Formats: sequence, structure tokens, C-alpha cells
Amino acid sequence: MTDTAPARAAQAPAPPNNPLRAAVWMIGAIVAFSAMAVAGRAASLELDTFEMMTYRSVIGLVVVLAVGGYAGTLNQISTRHLGAQFARNLAHFTGQNLWFFALTVAPLAVVFALEFTSPLWTMLFAALFLGERLTPWKVLAGLIGFAGILIIVQPGAQPLTIGMVAAASAAVFFATTAIFTKRLTRTETITCIMFYLTAMQLVIGLIACLWDGDMAIPSPAMLPWIAIIGLGGLTAHFCLTTALSLAPASIVMPMDFARLPAIAVVGMLVYAEALAWGVIVGAALIFAANYLNILTSQRHKT
Repeated sequence: MTDTAPARAAQAPAPPNNPLRAAVWMIGAIVAFSAMAVAGRAASLELDTFEMMTYRSVIGLVVVLAVGGYAGTLNQISTRHLGAQFARNLAHFTGQNLWFFALTVAPLAVVFALEFTSPLWTMLFAALFLGERLTPWKVLAGLIGFAGILIIVQPGAQPLTIGMVAAASAAVFFATTAIFTKRLTRTETITCIMFYLTAMQLVIGLIACLWDGDMAIPSPAMLPWIAIIGLGGLTAHFCLTTALSLAPASIVMPMDFARLPAIAVVGMLVYAEALAWGVIVGAALIFAANYLNILTSQRHKT
């Protein structure tokens, strides 16, 4: 019998497509991300960003070792690419510190809107450093996203705040992290990457905290907020990864953008933050740019 392409296609397993279950997991991700943002603001009353990251890494390392030990995957931790692991975690540590700082000095909706430019920076960096093809559609997506940034920041019409700069810079460092992650996933397992994520950032955080010889110890009232910061990121990314395993990215990622209106509501109700028109329009353009990038990338894979 001839092995024809239609026959092979018929035998291939169907790609996952369960949008309803994916939506449930995305609700979990949105709640976790929003809770982490609120916890970061609360913790900033006693701790600086370096201290928050250090305590978060302690909790994360305990979770990774516990889960890895239970699953029997700790033997997957290798020392093959320590240089790339360190570069990835230094970029992520920097981006996460900038993100936590931006939460304390800028409206939550602005921080989240600018954070969503990270996939566009990743697209650019992948073309520059991984040799991925930069198609005309991707260039158009990048230009649309850049227009969204300009509308949010409105240079000349309003002062450029340190919070905007921090949030935008965090997105760039998150994109750098994604590039290193993409390289590492070719040879390293999730357990290995997550171990070095928490262990290396714990060491970097301790160095940054103890540089001046003074590291704040959180009060008992602050411990629940620290726990939310530590578990929120792991929970959010686990929910997001699970959702992507249940439905295509073209369905899941627009759900992720629901984080913006959700955190805008939190900002208005909890912190009395007004939602500016520029954030709404700019965020819509950034969403359109990301969605265009996802659709064209999937089209080139088929």
C-alpha cells in the first residue's frame, strides 16, 4: 500500500481544541496575575523589589524541589548550559524587578498594557538572534504594536513617567528571557529550567539585598502577600501552559488579554485609578498586533 500524504494526515493525532476547558484555565491565570500585582503593591510598603524577588525565589525553589522530587525529575537538572541559564535568569530578574517597581508608581492598566508588548519584542529578537524569518506581516504587527505604545505613552502630550519607562523596559527584558528560554528548551527540561530560575534568582536577589548590609524581614501581616507573590507566578504560568495544551494559541492568547480589563477594574475599585482613553486605544492596537502575529505565524506552520 502506498503511504500517501492524506493517509498520514488521517492517522496523525488531532491537535488539541477544547476552548471551554482552556478558558477555565485562563481564568485561573488571570486571577493569579492580578493577585500577584495587588500583592506586589501591598508588599512594597515593607519590602523593596529585590527583597520581594528573593522571598519569591525561596518559595519557588521549595515548590520546584518538592514537585520535582515527587515526579522523579530532579535527575534532569544538568550543568550543560550554565552560561545561558545565568543570562536568562539575569534578564528575567531584571525584568521582574522593573515590573514590580512599575506596579508601585504607575496605574495597573498601564503596566499590564505595556507588558503585552513583550511578544512583539520577542518576535524582533528571534529574527535578530535566532535567525527566524521576519515576514512583512510580522513587520506590520510590530508597527501596529509600536503605534499602540506611542498612544499609551503619548510623548509630548503628557510627561513620560518613570513607571512607564520601567513597565516598557520590563517587557524588553521579558522578551530577552523568552529568547534564552527558546534556546534552552531545545536541550533542557522544564524541571531543569525552573530549578535554575529559582536557584539563580535567589542568589542574585540575596546579593542585591545584602549589598548595603540591610535586608528587611517581612512582618507576620506581610507573609500572606509574600506567599501570593511566590505562588502567583508559578500558578499563572502553569495555567497558561495548560490552556495552550488544550487549545491553539490563536484562541488562548486573546483570552490572556482579558488580564488588562480585569486589572483595570481592580485598579479602579481598589486604588481609584482612572482608565485613560489612551490606554484603551493603545492596548487595543497592541492586542491586534499580537493577534496578527499569532495568526500569520500559525499560517506559515501549516
